[in-house]
Amino acid sequence: MQLIIGSELSLDDGTSIILLAQDRAGYANLCQLISQGRLRHEKGKCSVSYREVCERAPGLIALWGGERSLLAARGVARARFDPIADELREAFGDALYALLARHKRAAEPLTEALLRERAGRFELPLVASHEVLYHIVNRRQLQDVLTCIRHKVTLSTAHTLIKPNAEHVLKSPRALTLLYADETAALARSAEIAARCHFSLAQIRYRYPSEKLPDGTTSIEWLRTLARRGAARRYGGGVPFDVQSQLDRELSIIEKLDYAGYFLTMWEVVEYCRAEGILCQGRGSAANSAVCYCLGITAIDPVRMGLLFERFLSMERAEPPDIDLDIEHERREEVIQHVYAKYGRSHAAMVANVIRYRPRSAVRDVGKALGLPATSLDRFAKLLSHWGKTDLGTMKAAGFDPEQQPLHAHLLELSEEILDFPRHLSIHPGGFLLGHEPVADLVPIENGTMKDRTVIQWDKDDVEAIGLFKVDLLGLGALTQLHMCFELLRKHSGVELSMSTIPSKDPRTFAMICNADTVGVFQIESRAQMAMLPRLRPQNFYDLVIEVSIVRPGPITGGMVHP
Repeated sequence: MQLIIGSELSLDDGTSIILLAQDRAGYANLCQLISQGRLRHEKGKCSVSYREVCERAPGLIALWGGERSLLAARGVARARFDPIADELREAFGDALYALLARHKRAAEPLTEALLRERAGRFELPLVASHEVLYHIVNRRQLQDVLTCIRHKVTLSTAHTLIKPNAEHVLKSPRALTLLYADETAALARSAEIAARCHFSLAQIRYRYPSEKLPDGTTSIEWLRTLARRGAARRYGGGVPFDVQSQLDRELSIIEKLDYAGYFLTMWEVVEYCRAEGILCQGRGSAANSAVCYCLGITAIDPVRMGLLFERFLSMERAEPPDIDLDIEHERREEVIQHVYAKYGRSHAAMVANVIRYRPRSAVRDVGKALGLPATSLDRFAKLLSHWGKTDLGTMKAAGFDPEQQPLHAHLLELSEEILDFPRHLSIHPGGFLLGHEPVADLVPIENGTMKDRTVIQWDKDDVEAIGLFKVDLLGLGALTQLHMCFELLRKHSGVELSMSTIPSKDPRTFAMICNADTVGVFQIESRAQMAMLPRLRPQNFYDLVIEVSIVRPGPITGGMVHP
């Protein structure tokens, strides 16, 4: 099935227009338009001008019509309408269509007659359509409830915000043929438009931004130089043969996969942190990389520890590297703003996090839309958060009785239907998408609720599915504590310690670990970790690596380890 990507754009005069991407250039223009409209408003709002739509017309098809369009609006003077129509027709040419939309409403014949007159005057071809809001008729009420939730009203006060009939259902070809029996040419034109749209998300070609090197040095050459300098610093001048061999092997794979720019970005962020006195540390499988160790991204020598580089990066998987950089949480915002400043808002934006409906939020929002009292909803929602399910016993315990109150039964039914629906966009804890080209050519950008944050409209799973890779800058309270400890040691005993010079074989530390005396110790403070430590009794760092890996959810949910 062909996926046609488009958007209904809100215009600054309160009307709208539908734009469909024909090709890669059209998709980029559509993303840029949405970004323009979003970034000039607070989160949740968007509007663009007709002039901006026309400037971004190449590669797009415009469908002008429907109940929210200027083309079908009554009471619009020709002096206002004609210049806009001329501008759109000049910009889009034969890619501008007049959209017929029939939903069996009393006022539609008059609206359609007006649309036909204007379309005929400007020689716009008619295309038949209708607005689809649900796939089967019995989802209509769910659509109405979601509309009420969005507008923060109840079903009894929504009035014209919700549709007056169930004609917004996905129609069969036969139903559409009957609906447009007098307009077979307009109906056939919808297939013509589909044939003109040949953009696919598979056409997106993402290039990670390379460092700008004025002397003509390539990214991989600069990375080799930095790795060589870092190795000399880590090993005191004479780099051991096995370390050099490992570096050469890793750099060869990085070059073949064209990931040099990513490593240079992480090095630059770490260098900024070091210059500003901000404690940071690479987390996860990046510790298996000798290149990361020599660049100062991680503090563990993977060669001496016998760690496997292929767990981090390999030719066989050809997956983008994933370096999570932990930063002391009180100063993470400084680092985030540094990345924005270095790459520019056009080439850097944070990744979204899609917040989905869970039982508690579903009951609250649906109940408000149905007009149920807030006190009862709060009581029910608290029970749900404790039990995590919406069953009859839970409802009766909260004072809801579906057997006696049909509205309560309806609440339960609708709440269960919207479970796992997207509720709103939040910001990923620290994921950045950086682009060699403007990020808004790949995905729309909008303002975050938090000041000075711009966010793409995709989450981390979307980013990975399209083959993009992100930079993760995560806040970690444990690093703030460590930084305070280092400062206390330096101030009171003159001892200079860093992440890479903490003694790795201190017997008293491992004795405490074996006794599960690890409250507040990052990575091994959970109940599951503390239960495992006295059983495995780790005696060195690599024992800890294995122990943490076993207990983490990934291996267990993947079936690699039995709980």
